[in-house]
This record gives sequence, structure tokens and C-alpha cells, in this order.
Amino acid sequence: PFCLSLAFLIYGYFEALNIRTERITIQTDKINKNLRIVQISDVHVGLIVRKHRIKKIVEKIKEVNPDIIVSTGDLVDAQIDKLNHIAEIFNEIKPYYGKFAITGNHEFYAGLNNAILFTEMAGFEILRGKGKIIDELNINIVGLDDLVSSKYNLNLNIDSSHLLRSFSNKRFTILLKHRPIIDRELLGLIDLQLSGHTHKGQFFPFSLVTRLYYRNNDSGLIKINDNSYLYVSRGTGTWGPPVRIFAPPEITVIDLIKKAKLR
Repeated sequence: PFCLSLAFLIYGYFEALNIRTERITIQTDKINKNLRIVQISDVHVGLIVRKHRIKKIVEKIKEVNPDIIVSTGDLVDAQIDKLNHIAEIFNEIKPYYGKFAITGNHEFYAGLNNAILFTEMAGFEILRGKGKIIDELNINIVGLDDLVSSKYNLNLNIDSSHLLRSFSNKRFTILLKHRPIIDRELLGLIDLQLSGHTHKGQFFPFSLVTRLYYRNNDSGLIKINDNSYLYVSRGTGTWGPPVRIFAPPEITVIDLIKKAKLR
């Protein structure tokens, strides 16, 4: 048992360093031209995920040349003192249409003000119960706070259904939401929800727990209905021990392809 555990820990340590590039393609007639989005999630910049890991993430992103970058929460961990130099590394990537982020639960654990400051220093626009219209692409990007905000009395009391109805559904609407929970009231108002949080369990057997808890919505691309998708990232960094077993870290490349409208 000891030798087996040690072997898994060594394997898990190196798997946690091996960031995969996952690619998905979605066709839609709502956009004006083809678009590439890169999603990062659950990076957990802090005591363990430091400069070396962030450089690897940034290099991976540079390789795919995205038009937009989104961070779907937990960019930071609980300890984020003296990390200005890491924010500067994120600033090496400046996609043409911008970088957008939302809060995860760890932004609140770390202290929301400090987490927001770090995220903005890293070049991200934070969407807390608001959205961004990019007319040139004919898309909406809308972000919601993580559910834990209410426990810290920092809930913005945003009606997500009302918020999304304020954006034209003639545009391709992307919802950034940390936890992969599908709100049935939002069906018909979004085309793609991007989430994280689960880490796909990060290591076995917790992967079984997340799969049961989120009813198979714990990782990958899920078709919600004929017109809507959910993508759940396994996460780009690690939380707790720097180990991943059968749940490698990822950056996600989402290619939106313009499809001819049916007449």
C-alpha cells in the first residue's frame, strides 16, 4: 500500500504539471465571424501555484492565439500577498477583444477586495452581475458572482433571469458561472455556459464524488438542449496538494464558427 500510494503521488505530481489543451467547436448563425475563446479556471494562484506554473499557462495560451480570454473563478487561492509579479505575467497576453473574469468561492476566501485588485492587475475585466456587449462579434458575455457571496454578505442581489433578458438573444450569449449548476429559468437566454469549480475531483476517488454531486456535469461539454451548451473545465491549477490523478489540468480552446443562416 505504501509503495502504491507513493507511485500515485509521484504520478499525480507530474500530471498536475502537464497542462492539456482541450478543444471544442460550436457552430452558430448568431456571430458575425469566427471567434476563438480560451477559458482558464481554478488556477488558484497562491502559496503553491506560483510563477513557474503561471508562465506555463501563459505560454500555452499564447500558442493558440485567442481573441478573448475568460477566467471562470478561483483565479486566486486563500493567500495572495505579494503576487504583483504574477499579475504582470498574465499581462503578457492581450487578446484583441479583451479578458474577462468572474468570482469563484476562493475570491471571497482570500478577501474580495484583494482578489479583485489582483484580477484587475492581471488585465481582466471583472463581471459581477453584469455583461459586456461586443457588437463587432455580435456576442454578449455575462458574468455572475459565486453563490458563496451570500455567506459573506456580499451578494449583489442580482436577478440573473432579469439580467440576461436585458441582453438581446439575437446575439450569441455566453454566461460565465463558477459552479456548473444549470438554472432552468435561463434556458433560452444563453447559448453557452462556461463553468469550473469541480476540478473533476482533482484525484481519484473524489472524481466519483463530483460526478455524483453534479449529476455527470462535472467536466467536459454537455448539450443542455438544441440551442444551449455547458462546458465545465477540469481547472488549470490545483487546490491543496499539487497533485492530480486522472484529472489533468487544462486550458480550453472554444472555437465559435459562423454558420450560414437558414432561409
